[in-house]
Amino acid sequence: MNAITAVPEHGLDPAKFRDPNVTATGQTRASVGLDSLATLWFNTGTLCNLTCTNCYMESSPKNDRLVYITLEEVRAYLEEIESLDLPTREIAFTGGEPFMNPEIEAILGAVLEAGFRCLVLTNAMRPMMKCAEGILRLRADHGGRLTIRVSLDHYAAPLHDMLRGEHSWTKTMEGLRWLAENKVRINVAGRTCWGDSEEAMRDGFGRLFREEGIPADPSNPEELVLFPEMDETQDVPEITEECWKLLDVDPSAMMCATSRMIVKRKGEERPVVVPCTLLPYDPTFEFGHTLESAGAPVKLNHPHCAKFCVLGGGACSVAPS
Repeated sequence: MNAITAVPEHGLDPAKFRDPNVTATGQTRASVGLDSLATLWFNTGTLCNLTCTNCYMESSPKNDRLVYITLEEVRAYLEEIESLDLPTREIAFTGGEPFMNPEIEAILGAVLEAGFRCLVLTNAMRPMMKCAEGILRLRADHGGRLTIRVSLDHYAAPLHDMLRGEHSWTKTMEGLRWLAENKVRINVAGRTCWGDSEEAMRDGFGRLFREEGIPADPSNPEELVLFPEMDETQDVPEITEECWKLLDVDPSAMMCATSRMIVKRKGEERPVVVPCTLLPYDPTFEFGHTLESAGAPVKLNHPHCAKFCVLGGGACSVAPS
């Protein structure tokens, strides 16, 4: 029997992703163990200055389902990393738009002062530019340990603007050029929904980087990250234990083998730990409030696990070496 079941033409099969232990066909569902916590993500809050098409976080100027994480809460997890002697080397931030969090500059300072590498995902628009002086101070004090990843969905303005809104490409490019001119370490995140080959996408971004003086290597998957698309309403195969061999995929290459994310839900007193950046809302993926409680294997019981990670080969960060 083929371990990957066929998919219907339209919509997610309602029999799938029901049971964390078995698939709709009764096979043992695949899971991923935590090899080591190399990267700890924080969701800074789901509020964003944009409302983008197909945003898997559903971020917008009105979505506050995940509230702003605070400096005090971040410091508590940094202290836990130290007390548990965890191998964490990178602290990363996503949103929403992280630079809308009123404590973001203090948070980034605390992370960098503690000796971690720091990655921040941003659209590089007005919220980031309002923090320009703080970013320059952090770069001066901590150099290359601070990386800003700019979301640029396509190397051509019309396609980027199709997803993010009119004139957003121009404003994002202004921020990206500013980062380059001020020697802030940069990488770029694009999307693969356009039907172009990966080679064509990397060639197109390479031309843009050369024309604009952006110091990012388009052939390097860390410096130009190309994300598979995600739509949990569309049908995808469920991943079974047999799939690792069938697909020649190593479970240790999955994002949840080396990372966790902290989120704080609206109305909750404390943040919780979830497996990764893709599953911020589903309570069945919660690990509790502490990193100590977050070491259990992740059952791949969600369409994103299959389409983005296993079949798409996507990852929001590469485990630091």
